Amino acid sequence: MDTPKKYNWDLIERLLHEVQNGADHSFTPRPYAEQHAAAQAAQGASVGDLDRLKADASEYEKLLLERGFIEPRPEGEGGNGENFVLTLRGSSLLSLLDSSIPGNDHPRQVLDEQPDALAPATFDQVASKAQIAGGSI
Repeated sequence: MDTPKKYNWDLIERLLHEVQNGADHSFTPRPYAEQHAAAQAAQGASVGDLDRLKADASEYEKLLLERGFIEPRPEGEGGNGENFVLTLRGSSLLSLLDSSIPGNDHPRQVLDEQPDALAPATFDQVASKAQIAGGSI
């Protein structure tokens, strides 16, 4: 059996929030990773290797785009060729990862159990299960 691919769900959640709120500015994953690390450090959490975190953020941007979680923002919505919007799949992922919901660790745990939780077919199957999403999707 393959070892499940592990993702930094907190960082991915941060990136998706930046996409969601990024109508008027370019998407810049590396600075978002720095801000994420600073916020974690302020809460007393271990940050780890900042360069690795920034590299992961850049890889996640590419992965989220390639796998249909985000897409280029249309010009009519403030698109500048360097910013994105969430797709329906990306909105579903964000709702599963939403750390502002108390006790929302279960969806992350289920995602971690998948061989590759961000593979489109795998994610769509997991996200379609209402009990996994707590009925939020």
